[in-house]
Amino acid sequence: MLPHPEFVALGHCNLDHLCLLPHIPHDSKVEMLEQQIQGGGPAASAAVCAARLGMSSAFIGTVGDDAEGKSLLQEFELEKVRCHNVVMRNNQKTPLSYCWIEKNSGKRSIAWSKGGLDELKAGEIDQNLVANAKILHLDGHQGPAALAAAKIAKKHGVLLSLDAGSLRPALLELLPLLDIFIASEEFARAYSGQNDLREALRKMAAIGAEVIGCTMGAEGCMLYKDGEFLHCPAFALEVVDTTGCGDVFHAAFALRYLETRDQGESQRFAAAVAALKCRRLGGRSGIPSRQETEEFLAKRQ
Repeated sequence: MLPHPEFVALGHCNLDHLCLLPHIPHDSKVEMLEQQIQGGGPAASAAVCAARLGMSSAFIGTVGDDAEGKSLLQEFELEKVRCHNVVMRNNQKTPLSYCWIEKNSGKRSIAWSKGGLDELKAGEIDQNLVANAKILHLDGHQGPAALAAAKIAKKHGVLLSLDAGSLRPALLELLPLLDIFIASEEFARAYSGQNDLREALRKMAAIGAEVIGCTMGAEGCMLYKDGEFLHCPAFALEVVDTTGCGDVFHAAFALRYLETRDQGESQRFAAAVAALKCRRLGGRSGIPSRQETEEFLAKRQ
């Protein structure tokens, strides 16, 4: 019998169609420089990242019973991410996105469809999978199931992390359970009602999580602890595509925080993983190994 996965991610999964272009066309045509089809979704890509970094990993979510859903499950298997708790919905379509990335600027245009896929139900979760994990990572999707899993995690002392991208009403009940609460700028401002990110973080701290933070894209990440702010700039590397940067940042931060309980160290480690991911097209193809990440950081003491 296989040991229980240490990193369990629950949330959204979709298939990304990505094109790297010399420029994004408007009512015109352009030849593609590079094209990829690969899995995406915040929690799904976080599960892949954890596996690449050497942690046993699993994903909980839903896909359709179409070719796209089967492709996503095959990709998980290739990445050594356990997906026995992914529910395949009969006669439903897997969510898709089409992404156009401009080579020199990194600007993106994205069209997406949810596919009409029914959300995961609380009763469809393997409770033992969650209870025996070391980290449960959520992305704000699969509302009732995510809350049920979070309560299981809390009961069993599992480190609970949230990639808070967009503010949804279902998330409000989840927030007091969190250990790691790192939000996007959009979420931080919407939740706090504060435009200034430092004031937003102060307000977010009221939920009582161990880690309070905000990702800021090219500006890096800022954490708030004991009345002080810790800012880690993004590492400067040549960028091919920023798709999935936040997804892998959250996974890497949670993994390193589990190991060290050092917020500054975890922030720097996660920033390195996110920067290295940008070397290649798509949210997953550039995710580094643990060795690559440590060698990268060793050169930047």
